[in-house]
Amino acid sequence: MRKKVIIMGAAGRDFHNFNMRFRNDAGSEIVAFTAAQIPFIGDRLYPPALSGPLYPEGIRIFLEDELPRLITDLKADEVVFSYSDLSHEDVMHRASLVVSLGADFRFLGAETTMLASIRPVISVCAVRTGSGKSGVTRFIARVLKERGKRPVVIRHPMPYGDLAAQRAQRFSSYDDMRRADCTIEEMEEYEPLVSDGVTVFAGVDYAEILSNAEKEADVIIWDGGNNDLPFIRPDLEIVVADPLRPGHESSYFPGEANARRADCLVINKADSAEVEAVKTVEANLSALNPTAKIIKTASVVKADPSIAGKSVLVIEDGPTLTHGGMDFGAGVYAARTFGAHPIDVRPYAVGSIKETLKKYPRLTTLLPAMGYSKGQVRDLEETVNNTPCDLVLIATPIDLSRVINIRKPFTRVEYEVKDMEKDGLASVVAGFIERV
Repeated sequence: MRKKVIIMGAAGRDFHNFNMRFRNDAGSEIVAFTAAQIPFIGDRLYPPALSGPLYPEGIRIFLEDELPRLITDLKADEVVFSYSDLSHEDVMHRASLVVSLGADFRFLGAETTMLASIRPVISVCAVRTGSGKSGVTRFIARVLKERGKRPVVIRHPMPYGDLAAQRAQRFSSYDDMRRADCTIEEMEEYEPLVSDGVTVFAGVDYAEILSNAEKEADVIIWDGGNNDLPFIRPDLEIVVADPLRPGHESSYFPGEANARRADCLVINKADSAEVEAVKTVEANLSALNPTAKIIKTASVVKADPSIAGKSVLVIEDGPTLTHGGMDFGAGVYAARTFGAHPIDVRPYAVGSIKETLKKYPRLTTLLPAMGYSKGQVRDLEETVNNTPCDLVLIATPIDLSRVINIRKPFTRVEYEVKDMEKDGLASVVAGFIERV
């Protein structure tokens, strides 16, 4: 009898766990995936091209709301939790639901779901979404290039479209992203690296992705998503913490596991956080991982000072504001610093953007750049152009004006990670290169 298993996911870790542990396991039968956290990823099929010979018809993906029915109707023996950035309490609520319905609740370990590489690997993960992984990844790539190494980035999956077509992707130009019909969320991760001359690999099947990346890299950087664990076994494990959310380093899954595993813990945004918050995070990290090196970095925000006194519509990274739980980012920080006045966007929002703001009522004077579908991109564009303001303040990692038609003045807010200590992140990376 094959054990009947449901994998709970969010279009990323769930597929990787299946590929690594279940695709060729004749003792288990994956009867369903569930989808949460990301819009428009339910009611799909994990296709036969990816699911392998044990699943010639593929595997259906249902919304997580259907989990109780699925456990009962499909007679599931086990549910494997396979996504990231939930509080410990929220994870255990899901575990309690599953156990109450008679199924086992299970996590897969970090090491057993990691691929081994023939190249040196630096992983960049975090304790929470929005801690600054992407900026740290770009910083590390620059340090490697300055030392004559060719870095290649493998990005945590964001397969929100045609899963078979996204099996193994490579991005080295804006045209690559356009041809792949990337969402705003994908472009926010790929475009800044590509602009720095760094090739990015991503997709669904990370064994194939890793093999492709190894052909071009001297050093591989794993750029994690949310606060997930690495998919590639790292030789140097860097984990980023956020002092704007002190305490979260020990209260979210699997962010705490990342903190406990790290070789180097980076307290990012230490230039803009309260001193006591930085101390709290440092103390918590030291308690979780006494042997890790702890360093502080700045997230330096750049904006046009002429925004002073103007009413501004602030647009920021969507995942950071939604499931990341942040109330503000670089755009609001820039507005406060330079004396601009953020507009309450809620009265002017339409469609799926209006629904997102209802779901996250703490978001008042800023707009998450949601673009998981063409319809949502249209809603975003209409919301931006509906909102009366002197200026649109674009604080997303990409130039949003290339994606939507903004029919009013706009300017960008940019941010860059910098060392705050002499023996900082650049020194850690340089020391690693000397050792390998």
